[in-house]
Amino acid sequence: MSIGLIGLLDDVAGIAKVAAASLDDVASQAARAGAKAAGVVIDDTAVTPGYVIGFEPKRELPIVGRIAAGSLRNKLLILLPAALVLSYFLPWTITPLLMLGGAYLCYEGVEKVLEAVMPHQAHQHEAQLETVALNAQSVEDEKVASAVKTDFILSAEIMAITLAALPAGSIWKQALVLAVVAIGITVAVYGVVALIVKADDVGVALATNDRASLVGRALGRGIVRSMPVLLKILSVVGTAAMIWVGGGIILHGLEAYGPPAIEHAVKAAAEAVAHAVPPVAALLEWVVEAAISGVIGLLVGAASIPVVGFVVAPAWKWLKHLLQRGQNRPAQ
Repeated sequence: MSIGLIGLLDDVAGIAKVAAASLDDVASQAARAGAKAAGVVIDDTAVTPGYVIGFEPKRELPIVGRIAAGSLRNKLLILLPAALVLSYFLPWTITPLLMLGGAYLCYEGVEKVLEAVMPHQAHQHEAQLETVALNAQSVEDEKVASAVKTDFILSAEIMAITLAALPAGSIWKQALVLAVVAIGITVAVYGVVALIVKADDVGVALATNDRASLVGRALGRGIVRSMPVLLKILSVVGTAAMIWVGGGIILHGLEAYGPPAIEHAVKAAAEAVAHAVPPVAALLEWVVEAAISGVIGLLVGAASIPVVGFVVAPAWKWLKHLLQRGQNRPAQ
């Protein structure tokens, strides 16, 4: 009995070691894959605060929480299973779908640029569009729906990058890594967003706190004065990020489906500029590729404005009214 018990304990210890090694492997794979998606994560962080601007301070954190919950649903309930199914059964569809999402990001970014430089034309375009939410009861519902929609595209890119970075292996391990990355990135992004949108409240509390030191009150006043500038910068960065990331997705897709000359021309331009200044060659190569992605994003976004206005918007209005009519129909 004692020998059998020792053998059983030895087996349990061996299983525990394998499980621990597997968890370590999942954690390391998740960290590596998440690092590769860092660019899109930064874009997501820059875009989101713009959806909270203009609301009462007491609604800021609840709105961030609603967007974060929508983001988590996007990643875990839709994108994770979809990514696994498509990668195993229809791998050829992933790139075209990502290109479609990239085109949407370009459209969103160029629409914001149009609103800034040509507000009258932007208002005419917005008048053609229907609200995003199926049954929006308030401006907040519409803002949250719009943020979750944009997050869906960015999350799809994050999940695709993560999946591409994983080695071949068990589908369950890949699913676990994707889930770890999804939860970790969502917590990180919306945690930072929450800090950004509530920083002005922290500044006010410091500036008006009689118990705080002179340095503390001065710091509080500095935070309050700098937040509008920071939010404006984030708005600009978020818009540029959507255009750049969307253009980058399109460019990457063109490398797979377009003429090889496109990829060669981009690489040649980036390498030529990089070789001109060897000390910062890697940085310059990235800047050139990002600039080309931005130009492609602007062109795609500009071309998509009339398509959305005259094709997509009428189709969405028809579908939305059809769905609403189905929801409002009394039960038999």
